[in-house]
Amino acid sequence: MNILYLNHYAGSPALGMEYRPYYLAREWVRLGHRVQIVAGAYSHVRSQQPQPGDAVIDGIDYRWLPLPRYRGNGLGRVWNIWRFLRQVWQMAPRLAAEFKPDVVIASSTYPMDIWVARRIARLTPRPAVPALGPVAPITPRTPGRHGGAALVFEVHDLWPLSPMELAGMPAWHPFIRLCEWAESVAYRSADQVVSMLPKVHEHMAERGLDLRRLSVVPNGITLDEWQGAQAPLRADVAAVLAAHRAAGRAVVGYAGSMGLPNALDVLLDAAALMRDEPVAFVLVGDGLERERLARRIAAEKLDHIRLLPPIAKAQIPAYLAQLDVAYIGWQQVPIYRFGIAPNKLMDYMMAGCAVLHSVQAGNDPVAESGCGLTVAPESPAAVTDGLRRLLATPAAERRAMGQRGREFVLAHHTYPVLAQRFLQALQR
Repeated sequence: MNILYLNHYAGSPALGMEYRPYYLAREWVRLGHRVQIVAGAYSHVRSQQPQPGDAVIDGIDYRWLPLPRYRGNGLGRVWNIWRFLRQVWQMAPRLAAEFKPDVVIASSTYPMDIWVARRIARLTPRPAVPALGPVAPITPRTPGRHGGAALVFEVHDLWPLSPMELAGMPAWHPFIRLCEWAESVAYRSADQVVSMLPKVHEHMAERGLDLRRLSVVPNGITLDEWQGAQAPLRADVAAVLAAHRAAGRAVVGYAGSMGLPNALDVLLDAAALMRDEPVAFVLVGDGLERERLARRIAAEKLDHIRLLPPIAKAQIPAYLAQLDVAYIGWQQVPIYRFGIAPNKLMDYMMAGCAVLHSVQAGNDPVAESGCGLTVAPESPAAVTDGLRRLLATPAAERRAMGQRGREFVLAHHTYPVLAQRFLQALQR
């Protein structure tokens, strides 16, 4: 198949998040499919920005569209989204004619890319039916309902609920109304909806989706990043971890984005309650809240907390191997009743970490696998108690927890498995 993957924020291991489009596309390329990813040349979640234009990464064709920079979630980001969608809309006839996609995937986190994806699907010529003859013809590809390409809507987060419940945007806001319109169009128009979140059935059905067109394909890991020799840690991170070990401190770690949804203030509150205990906290990553968190650490003199710049994805296994406990937290908001699918948790589990999970959600991989403890969200006391319990657990028992998490990921969350599940959804 020719698979056209529209994801505004798509990245790669060298560029940073989002990783999922790259990992799925790489598996599809290995299976003989052709994949074109269309993404923006600027994204707030990437650690490195590509140059606008075309590139090939591990057999995947990328097209990076020039976009304005922005910070935060204000008008600058809205303008960035508009510029991306406008360019894809304009190039739709050329993409349909030149690439001739069998499948067009709308996957940009926000739902408004459904309109440009549907336009491309409609403009793609329907496959010709071969004439009957003495030789059995090759079965033609099945066109989608809108044209010669099947239309797939991939759901990362439920917009507009996410900006409403996580960022406090009011229901009357024009951007929210636009997202709501696009979401309904997506559920009614797509040939197939693929959700990373596992508990979305009722929500999507209420908004017009025939649940026979829904498949759940969660996030996962890629095996080759966990096999062979590990990439060495950057010197500053290695030095911090070594100093804590030499001082006899246990290490609680975090790796990932630093935004409000990640509930890192709760972790800092817990660390403040544990300042007189032999425990250090090492947080690696970047995000909109990083500078504010750094100022808070300095103002409160939380000297046992270190905030370090993000490390290359290839170094994540070496970093996680040094932790006694890995932390992941969430806000206490209703939207998580639809489930969660965090990349960082898959990494924690694959690394064999004992995990402290501060969450209340429709699913909980930590509880399902038995790889750690789950405590109430937004509760410094609960996080403190959970950390103390895990750190008081014998090291051998924590390693057994970590092994259960690793086995769970290997069984359900490797990208070769997930890529096949996605293809099976397309075959419906």
